[in-house]
Amino acid sequence: MRRRAMARLAVAARAFSASASGAGAGGVSMVQGASRGIGLEFVRQLLRRSGEGRVVATCRAPGSAAELQKLKEEHAPGRLTVLPLDVTDENTIEAAAASITETHGSLDLLINSTGILSIPNVIQPVTKTVSVEFGRKDNIACILLHPGTVDTDLSRPFQRNVPKDKLFTREFSVQKLLSIIDNVKKSDNGKFFAWDGQEIPW
Repeated sequence: MRRRAMARLAVAARAFSASASGAGAGGVSMVQGASRGIGLEFVRQLLRRSGEGRVVATCRAPGSAAELQKLKEEHAPGRLTVLPLDVTDENTIEAAAASITETHGSLDLLINSTGILSIPNVIQPVTKTVSVEFGRKDNIACILLHPGTVDTDLSRPFQRNVPKDKLFTREFSVQKLLSIIDNVKKSDNGKFFAWDGQEIPW
């Protein structure tokens, strides 16, 4: 039986304010699914963007997320907060939300990269629903991002037939995705973008 190629997708929600100058630039960003792969790379690049921006990284088991803990040690106190969050456990979601509210007040950017696979009939209604809710309540744009085929543990079983120039490093893919997030407009709410900034119809 032939395997179907799967790609990990990311959902990004960005809040707009008068002081916002780019993703992670002086604001508070949260990355869910941050222990490895593109989630970890999002954390790394967001921390590099500004000496003032703060990042909240969440994953199921922070104690075993060695790379996250190393990043935390490498930066000034308060720059990186690592919290437990399991998207299947409501208690951890509520606890993380309470901790973020107490420490930071609110978020400027939320990136969910927790192993979402490209299954259109599942992803489309969820993202559309979230974008509609955000659009009603706040000055927020929620978009879906396709990072291309990235060299991670998730994509490894499907890499055999991927041309070399189409198998991206995590660094390259996340750099491209952050560029899209930087330039997103409120009118982009609910849209789906490829790694190169092209809109994907759905």
